[in-house]
Amino acid sequence: MDRGPVEPWMKVDYMRLVLRPSAQQAAQLGRFLEEQRDPSSPDYQHWLTPEEFGDRFGVNENDLGKIASWLQAEGFIVEQVARARNWIAFSGTSAQVSVAFRTEMRRYSVDGETHFANALEPSIPAALADVVESVRGLDDFHPKPPRLKKSRPDYTSSTGAHYLAPDDLAVIYDIAPLYQAGYNGTGQKLVIPGQTDIKLTDIRTFRSQFGLPASDPQLVLYGKDPGVSSDDQMEANLDLEWSGAVARNATIVYVYSKDVFESLQYAIDQNLGTVMSMSYGGCETGTASYRAVAQQANAQGITWMNSSGDSGAAGCDSQGASSATHGPKVTFPANIPEVTGVGGTAFAETSTAVWGASGAHLGSATSYIPEKVWNDTPMGLGIEAGGGGASTVFTKPWWQSGPGVPNDNARDVPDVVLAASGDHDGYLIYAQGGFLVVGGTSASSPSFAGIVALLNQYVVAKGIQSKPGLGNINPNLYSLARTTTQVFHDITAGDNIVPCKSGTAGCTSGSLGYKAGPGYDLASGLGSVDAYNLVTKWAAAPAGTGTTMTLTASSAGIPQSGATQLTATVTAVSGSNRPTGTVAFTVGSQSLGSAALTAGGTGTAASASLTGNGTS
Repeated sequence: MDRGPVEPWMKVDYMRLVLRPSAQQAAQLGRFLEEQRDPSSPDYQHWLTPEEFGDRFGVNENDLGKIASWLQAEGFIVEQVARARNWIAFSGTSAQVSVAFRTEMRRYSVDGETHFANALEPSIPAALADVVESVRGLDDFHPKPPRLKKSRPDYTSSTGAHYLAPDDLAVIYDIAPLYQAGYNGTGQKLVIPGQTDIKLTDIRTFRSQFGLPASDPQLVLYGKDPGVSSDDQMEANLDLEWSGAVARNATIVYVYSKDVFESLQYAIDQNLGTVMSMSYGGCETGTASYRAVAQQANAQGITWMNSSGDSGAAGCDSQGASSATHGPKVTFPANIPEVTGVGGTAFAETSTAVWGASGAHLGSATSYIPEKVWNDTPMGLGIEAGGGGASTVFTKPWWQSGPGVPNDNARDVPDVVLAASGDHDGYLIYAQGGFLVVGGTSASSPSFAGIVALLNQYVVAKGIQSKPGLGNINPNLYSLARTTTQVFHDITAGDNIVPCKSGTAGCTSGSLGYKAGPGYDLASGLGSVDAYNLVTKWAAAPAGTGTTMTLTASSAGIPQSGATQLTATVTAVSGSNRPTGTVAFTVGSQSLGSAALTAGGTGTAASASLTGNGTS
């Protein structure tokens, strides 16, 4: 509900102009990311600093100066210029925002809360339109943390329920042998973005209870202090406690601001760690521009894990909703090809022998426990299941192939899974004055990030790499799944099917979603991991690269209306096989679709055609 205009003197802090690379720079970045994976390239594993990224792929100093001068002329205070020269943070008043961006700042009542936001899409001066992609931070709507279903642990439960302590995860996913070999995260930095203050005493109590080395997270504040939000604090505690529970000697860096996505982008721009996990997300619609953020992270050697969501196959519907109304969707940012989407499982014990007496630090698991896809929706508390499905924004990356991978020409999610059920069996965390039992992919993502931190330590210690940094690990994950054994636990039971409202797209017989099956599937990805085998077999994955090709076409021949056929022809070098794969047709960051290469003409030529509408 519209509550009227805000006061003209109201301060709006740390807004951001997101700057657009040129089409040539975008194409060069795609090629560079592939060269970083190519052992024959001089740029192999050459991770960039933010400044080096800016020199190659950021706006030039002249344009940056023009933008800063325009902001100052409009009365804004320039707070920070990104080291990579791809965004500028600034602050000002509501009146200045209204005049500079030709919009109006108003208050709105939404779900019982009062917020402010711009009433009209901001307008960018024509002189800056080529280099300014978007304006962010003109409102105080921030991502909502996942709804963590929490309960107090009943340590004398006779229902067969157990609670996960760090030593349990170490046994179940075969992390313990890595600890015994000295791989515990020493020397690694793992970043958790957030949007609240935390209580260090919570983290200390958790680590003390489970016999973990005393180690406070490194706190990094960006912008104005956001204060304490109880729901966000619960999420932060879960992420900080369990990433550190797996990577026990790593430095956990907590970056916080008023908005978790600002924290994330700041962490990347400051190069604060080589591994990062975030548990926030939402509907993937309109999020394609964030791919550039993930690509920058990868170019700097950062591996970004993100929870795949807790709404099953209905990623655009709220967790806890009674039924889905938006059709089958995946969540952002797990849908981005340069991000590793982490989904969820629940344990499906076939024998009580997998649990024993509690040890000194409350661990009682004795071995790997069979898993099924996490789906607590049937318990009657609304949609609660591991996120997964096919993206409607991103086409399938070249590396996403193998047994079970759908031929859907879409980026599929999740990539991997770990335990996520809060009911069977939930993670213990310390928050709100005591121990709680929680679940969700908010737990599986930071736990997997901890494993990736151990992997970084291993590849350096073994001389596989000279310094930490793995960038996008997805190509290696899928390569390992195709060529090795005993790295993944193939999840073949369960589903992420949820109820849906009649008439909703993809709603069949009152439900939508996907079942687990052999190999890859849209409910459990490649499966959960045997951490020891993942780490020690990492270098055995055959290196592979994709080819990024940019064809620049004039718009002069494209009519303003009616159907237009776009065709790309690819010819291999003499003596090579005919090219295969798909061609993605894009305009800037907007995807027009993609088409498979098929035989065309003679020799080694192949072509791909797409029919589109000139009005779009």
